[in-house]
Amino acid sequence: MPEKSAGVLMYRRTGRAIELLLVHPGGPFWAKKDDGAWTIPKGLMEANEDSQAAARREFAEETGTTLVGPMTNLGAFPQPSGKVVHAWAIEGDLDPARIQSNTFELEWPPKSGKRRSFPEVDRAQWFDVPTAEDKIVKGQRPIIEALVRILT
Repeated sequence: MPEKSAGVLMYRRTGRAIELLLVHPGGPFWAKKDDGAWTIPKGLMEANEDSQAAARREFAEETGTTLVGPMTNLGAFPQPSGKVVHAWAIEGDLDPARIQSNTFELEWPPKSGKRRSFPEVDRAQWFDVPTAEDKIVKGQRPIIEALVRILT
């Protein structure tokens, strides 16, 4: 059975335009990557966990913000890795400068025996839809497309 993740695509309306909140993964692997590296705030679901509850939990862990209010189910999206992302959407307006992500440990540099702590998310940013489609990892582009279909 494939691994399952759940996440939230937050959006806001600015006049007639839609902006999407994406996060950039932390750690040395992603440090110099930009286009095709951003993602929705998401993470692995626990066994028998409801996907909406998991999406809310992961959003809080990666941004420091607890979501309140109804969310729209965007669907389940198979990723190139074989994982399936269960995506939800919510309208909101989060200040990217105020995100506070949890951390993970990694041996860095590799084979050094030294463990370092890195944030899961090192930054967040609002993007218009065309820019978000360039920034997001390829496997998550259909999540943006699903939201745009619902909103337009």
